[in-house]
Amino acid sequence: MTVVPQPGGVHRNAAQDPQWCGPFRHERHSFMTGVLRVKYLFLLGCSVVAAVPAAAQDCAADPNNCVVVADRLRDTAITVVASGREERVSETGQSISVIGAAELAAVQGPDLTRVLERLPGVTTARSGPLGSQTSVFVRGANSQQLLVTLDGVRMDDVAAPSGGFDLGTMLPGGIAKVELLRGSNSVAWGSNAIGGVLALTSERLDGARAGVEYGANDTVSADAALGTSGDAYSLTASGGYVSSDGISAYAKGAEQDGFRQWRANLRGEVRLAGGLWLDAAGRYADSRIDFDGYPAPLYSFADTLEYQTTRQGSGRLGLRYDAGSLNLRGGAAYSDTRREYFDPAFAAAPNFTTKGRSWRADLTGRAELTQGVTLDFGADSEWTRFATLFDPQQDARLSSGHVLLGYHSGGLHVSGGVRLDDHDRFGSHWTFGANGAVELAADLRVRASYGEGFKAPTLYQLYGYGGNAALRPERSKAYDAGIELGDRNGSRHVALTLFRRDASQLIDYLWPSGYFNIGATRAEGVELEGGWAIGDILRARAAYSYVKAVNRATGKDLARRPRSAVSAGLDWTTPLAGLTLGADLRLVSDSYDDAGNFTRLDGHGLVTLRASVPLPGGLELYGRIENLGNVKYQTVAGYGTYGRSAFVGLRGRW
Repeated sequence: MTVVPQPGGVHRNAAQDPQWCGPFRHERHSFMTGVLRVKYLFLLGCSVVAAVPAAAQDCAADPNNCVVVADRLRDTAITVVASGREERVSETGQSISVIGAAELAAVQGPDLTRVLERLPGVTTARSGPLGSQTSVFVRGANSQQLLVTLDGVRMDDVAAPSGGFDLGTMLPGGIAKVELLRGSNSVAWGSNAIGGVLALTSERLDGARAGVEYGANDTVSADAALGTSGDAYSLTASGGYVSSDGISAYAKGAEQDGFRQWRANLRGEVRLAGGLWLDAAGRYADSRIDFDGYPAPLYSFADTLEYQTTRQGSGRLGLRYDAGSLNLRGGAAYSDTRREYFDPAFAAAPNFTTKGRSWRADLTGRAELTQGVTLDFGADSEWTRFATLFDPQQDARLSSGHVLLGYHSGGLHVSGGVRLDDHDRFGSHWTFGANGAVELAADLRVRASYGEGFKAPTLYQLYGYGGNAALRPERSKAYDAGIELGDRNGSRHVALTLFRRDASQLIDYLWPSGYFNIGATRAEGVELEGGWAIGDILRARAAYSYVKAVNRATGKDLARRPRSAVSAGLDWTTPLAGLTLGADLRLVSDSYDDAGNFTRLDGHGLVTLRASVPLPGGLELYGRIENLGNVKYQTVAGYGTYGRSAFVGLRGRW
C-alpha cells in the first residue's frame, strides 16, 4: 500500500417524520389565523468532483491500493463517523459506507438522494419536485433521527418541529465525500444519532473546475470551484446555481412548481507552527421552492401559488494539534436556518416564518496510552434558539462529555465508551456503546456493534404549538453483526449484516393535547451488499435490504418504509475514446403512506442510463436518462414524481 502525504495531514496506513409530510391534516378552525398556523406548521415539518493533488505514479497505476489521508481530504478507506476522528473503516465494528468523489461524479446531477439510495438500508421520500422536503430513512428510522453534518458542522434545523435536516436543500455540488453510519451512535455524536450519522465533506482543490448541465423541465445546474494548496496551507472556494421549472407537487395538478438555489462554500486551513493548524469552513445557500397546498373553501390538496424561501448559513473555525501520541481538536461552529412561507393569493408578506440558530463549542482528543490502546475523549456545549411568527424566542443548552477506550492489535479492533449529556430542560442522560472487528483472513473480517442513541426534545416540541416542557429525550438501542470481504470501493466486496433497533419514548403529537413521549418502534432486518471490478474497465455493484420497521404498540408498518429495496449498477469504460457507459437500477416494494396503514404506496422500479466521454482540454461531455421506463409512482401519497427525463452536461478541470 502506498501512503501519499498531504500538507498538514495525519499520515497513516490505513428524513423528516412522515406524520408531518404529505397532505396536511388540517383541523377545522373557525378563525383564519388558526387555519394558517396549523397549515404552515405541518408544511414546516415536511418542509462533484474532488481534486486529488498529484500523487506518486504507483497510485495512478493502482488507485484501489492507494490511501490519501489528511484532515481535509480523506480517502474512501478512512472514516470519521465511527468515533468522530479519522480511522480506517476496517478498524471499526460498525456498519459504515463511504462514497468518494469519483462515484459522486459518475452518478451525475444535482440530487443527493440518487447517491444515498445506492447504499444498503436507505430509502427516501420526497414531497414533489427537486428541492422539495426530502426524507432519508436509514434502517427504518425517522428521517429527523439521522444526524447530518457538513465539514463537521451539525446541520439540524432547530426551528423545525422535529429538528431534522431537510436534505432537499443539500445538493451534491462541491461535495467530495459522503459517509454513512447505519445504527445508533450517540456516544460519539450525541443527540439525533438514533438512526445513524451522515457526514458530508466538501472538496479540497488545487486548480480549477467548472461544469454546466441542462435537461428536462428546463433544469439548469452550474457550479465552479477554484483552489490552491501548499505544504502549509490550502484554500478552496466553490459556488453553484440550480434552477428548474419542476413538476406539479400535487400529483394531479397542471401547474409546475419550480425550484431555485444558489450556494457558496469556502474551506481552508493554514499551519501556524509545527503540528498546530487552523481550519475554517463555511456554507451559505439561498433556496426557493414552489409547493401546492389546501386552498379555501374546501381545504383539500390542490394547485396553489404558494412558495417557501430558505436561507441557510453554517460555518466552523477550529484548531488541531498533532503531536505523535496526542492529538487534539477544538473549535466553534455556527448554524442558522431561516424560512419564510408565502401565499400570494392571501397577502404579499410572508404568512409564516421560522428562525433557528445554534452555536457549538467542542474539544476532542485522542491519546495513545500504550501499544495498541487508545483513549478518545471529548466535551462540547451547544446553545440553540428558535422563534416563529406565532411563537416567541426560546433557547436551550446541551452540554456533553464522552470517552471511548479502544484496543487495536493485529487483526483485533475493539472499543467501548460512555457519554453523559446534561440538558437545561430535561436533566442528565447516559449513553453507552461498544463495537469490535476481527480479521479472519486477508480482507475478511467479522464485526459486531451495540449502540445507544438519544434525541433531545426540540425547542418547538417544548415551547411551540402544542409544546410540552415535561418531555423526555427519545431513546434507542441498536445491535448489528456481520461478515465482510474487502470494501465497497475496492476490487471485490461482499458484506452481510443483520441488525435490530428498538426505540422508545418517541415524541409524537396527540391531537388536540400536544406533544407526548408515546411512541415505541422496532426495526430489524438484513443487508446484503456486493461489488466487483476489473481495474478501471468494468465495475458492478448491488445492494439488497430487508427492513421490517413497525410501531410496537399497534404492529403496523411505519409510514413510507418499504420492506425491501434493491440498488444495482454497472459501469463500463469502453475502448472507444474513453467512452464510459453506466446503468443503475432501483427497486422498492410496497409501503404505506400513513401510520394506520390505510393508504398503500405501490412498489416501483426505476432505471437510469448514463454516459460520459473525455474531450480535449480537460473537458468531459456527459449525459443520462432517468426513469427510462417512464414509470408512474409516488413516494408520498398525492405528490408528483418525475417521468422519463434526459440531461446533458459539460464539465472540466484544470
